[in-house]
Amino acid sequence: MAERSTAAVDVADNSGDDPLTAKADTAATDGVAEAQKKAAPAAEPTENKAVERQNGEQPSITAPELHSGHKLARRYRLEECVTRLDGFSSWRAVDEKLRRAVGVHILPADHARARSVLAAARSAALLGDPRFVQVLDAVEENDLVYVVHEWLPDSTELTALLAAGPMEPHDAYQLVSQVSQAMAAAHREGLSHLRLTPSAVLRSSTGQYRIRGLAVNAALRGISAERPQRTDTEAIGALLYAALTQRWPYDNDAYGLSGLPKDVGLLPPDQVRAGVHRGLSEIAMRALANDGATASRQEPPCTTPDELAKAVAAMPRIRPPEPEFPLPTPPEYQRTTYQQGTYGRPQPHPAVTQQLVTPPPPLQSRTGKALKWAVSALLIAALGLGSWQIADRLLHQNQSTETPPTQQLPPDEDNKEPEANGKPVAIEDARDFDPQGSDGGENPREIKNAYDGDPSTAWTTSSYKGYSKFGNLKDGVGIILDLGKVQQVAKVEVTFHGSTSVELRATPENFSSQPNDLGEFTKQAASAGQQVSLVPGKPVKTRYVLVWLTDLPAGGDGYRGEISDIKITS
Repeated sequence: MAERSTAAVDVADNSGDDPLTAKADTAATDGVAEAQKKAAPAAEPTENKAVERQNGEQPSITAPELHSGHKLARRYRLEECVTRLDGFSSWRAVDEKLRRAVGVHILPADHARARSVLAAARSAALLGDPRFVQVLDAVEENDLVYVVHEWLPDSTELTALLAAGPMEPHDAYQLVSQVSQAMAAAHREGLSHLRLTPSAVLRSSTGQYRIRGLAVNAALRGISAERPQRTDTEAIGALLYAALTQRWPYDNDAYGLSGLPKDVGLLPPDQVRAGVHRGLSEIAMRALANDGATASRQEPPCTTPDELAKAVAAMPRIRPPEPEFPLPTPPEYQRTTYQQGTYGRPQPHPAVTQQLVTPPPPLQSRTGKALKWAVSALLIAALGLGSWQIADRLLHQNQSTETPPTQQLPPDEDNKEPEANGKPVAIEDARDFDPQGSDGGENPREIKNAYDGDPSTAWTTSSYKGYSKFGNLKDGVGIILDLGKVQQVAKVEVTFHGSTSVELRATPENFSSQPNDLGEFTKQAASAGQQVSLVPGKPVKTRYVLVWLTDLPAGGDGYRGEISDIKITS
């Protein structure tokens, strides 16, 4: 097995090398325990660190002299250098053609690893799995080799998540489940990662984990392994161990985490931190390759991502924590204040905030009493007279406003509530809508099969593994129907193959172009079944209608949706 030729050392941290990579390179000759002893302590260079240096194992290769503002292929404008290491550099850039942020790895065309980087990038791009950060371009041009990949500014590195503390059992379960399933799919296509560190795993706002650098990160650094599946499986076990304990499972610090005490071996997570889920602790130990893990448990070790994914799937389900709602604050207790004598002591401020009105002293003379009765009589008479006048006025007003049926004005057409008339509405065009997926979309060539009037043809989604809700990778996919102009929509009938959950969404009337964000559509109705009728509360006027699938039936070797017919009536 080829030894790793370079080791990245971050200038800011200066804390050492990645123990996982060192173990991958030396496990075949020295064994895992010996590899841990020989690995020099060092920190993992992440894509958030701008400057890195070499460790002097071989002559330095000068990285291309590039700068912010430089353009590649007249399209990718470099913005910020995030990594510079061993002859290559990584940048945050802007794709000016599609107006989106991208990441770019650049190295000279005569670099010793340029050919292997290109081959790795093109192989990763062919995988097309949305659980991985997608490779968008891999080009050799003007004495440079560059690889362009997705940039996900709304996602969070696992490094940052672990810095905040250990994960809840449900979150740790989702991490190991999603990452092991993704890596199992990659290895079935002959691809390995070999650099699966906390900085290579991202979590989106929806809880989906995505892996970046598949095959490419290892090729950039010249990393290889005789048993790549074993290497990636152990890396997933280390990620789970760190998620459960907030400790790195080796005797050196890395990725902002403290390592285990020296000379104690690898302790199970539930012995490192109280309250760790026992089942997840066992899964972590089965994934980590070491004598202590394999000898202390009855279950066999997991040596491939596929075995690890099956072991996780066989666990009892771990439910998410119940949401916590704050208890209502009880109203402040108010004491009633009674009028009592002060008994020579100062009176405290009353708790009642309402101002007390003191009545005037009573009239004591006969004249005063007579005047009081006279005023009362006048008030009663005035009230009676006023009530009679008000009643008389209301009566005349009602009589004057009544109009015979033949004299009623016609209703204002602009303010008239829309009514369904059952007329068919033609669909001018349609496209697949997959805002959380890859650039390939959801079978866009089959879109017309969904509304061609032929029930024997159908549009199908991609196939998803493990869960009917798109493998827990996204919230849904759908079809945007373009009616050509703003029209009234009263009902949308959809025919599926297999019971499917679906929502009807529509854009506001003033939208003149197709939106690209789910939030720009308003939900109008929802249903589930094989033949569903989606009826809004009242007919809506819109040009763009979204048929949004949220739960798929079983089909083939996973879960997928199939629409054979869509009809719209006004």
